Amino acid sequence: MNKRFVGSEYENLAVKYLENQDYKIIEKNFYCRNGEIDIIARNEGYLCFIEVKYRSGKGYGTPEEAVDYRKQKKIYECARFYMHSHKYSTDTPCRFDVVSIEGEIIKVYKNAFDVYGVF
Repeated sequence: MNKRFVGSEYENLAVKYLENQDYKIIEKNFYCRNGEIDIIARNEGYLCFIEVKYRSGKGYGTPEEAVDYRKQKKIYECARFYMHSHKYSTDTPCRFDVVSIEGEIIKVYKNAFDVYGVF
């Protein structure tokens, strides 16, 4: 099975999980020249930019550890482009969440990082 197919399957699983946690999904797989945002949603008054990470075991660390500084910066740049291209105000409350899927365990880390840690 190729990585894109596997990633898509786990992103779909994350969408279902998030919907059960009162997230309203706006868009999946938003691409721009700086990278991709897996899921964009609304939750608790925030516009959420969500990264989904899956690991089958601990051999390569936890899924959330894979969202390192470099990945955070790419997500932030994509989020800025998304907000600009979709005419969101700069004072729109935003949050960067991470969905960690390890085996059968799903965790959501709300506000997993902020822009102040990126720049």
